[in-house]
Amino acid sequence: MKKAEPKLNIVLETEDPRWLRALPNVSLLLEKALPLALSGLPAGNRTIEVGVRLVDDATIQGLNRDWRGRDKPTNVLSFPLGDPGPVTDQDFPWLIGDIVMSYDTVVAESIRDMKPLEHHVVHLAIHAALHLIGHDHEDEAEADAMEAAEVSLLANLGIPDPYVPQASNSGDT
Repeated sequence: MKKAEPKLNIVLETEDPRWLRALPNVSLLLEKALPLALSGLPAGNRTIEVGVRLVDDATIQGLNRDWRGRDKPTNVLSFPLGDPGPVTDQDFPWLIGDIVMSYDTVVAESIRDMKPLEHHVVHLAIHAALHLIGHDHEDEAEADAMEAAEVSLLANLGIPDPYVPQASNSGDT
């Protein structure tokens, strides 16, 4: 049985205009991916809110340096806000965190891996959303569980396993 998707408010900030030139439908992609990844949250009648910033490598490198101590660009970062505890006002949204994606790195990876940009963005959005709700990949067991969750969620959207080389995804041998 399919899990109920939560009510979700995505606060999208497109800071690098190349995102919209390459993916004019990026907000629709996020609207498909994020509710699916967050469907297990016990939100009740509350709306879940996620911030998404679409940036360039310079911006994400600064965030990666300042928050993770890694002075290099990356494809996506997640900033979970944690459990807010009991909130009785059902009209107050549950702010679960922010996701930041870098255009330069995401496009380069998509080209390198011969994967449609749309598929890669959806994969990274799901990956980041899973981080927001507590998934991680710090050890092998966590990594395996998170990867399996990603693959399953992507399959629900008709997107092939991103961990299988592209030639295998297309049926070529």
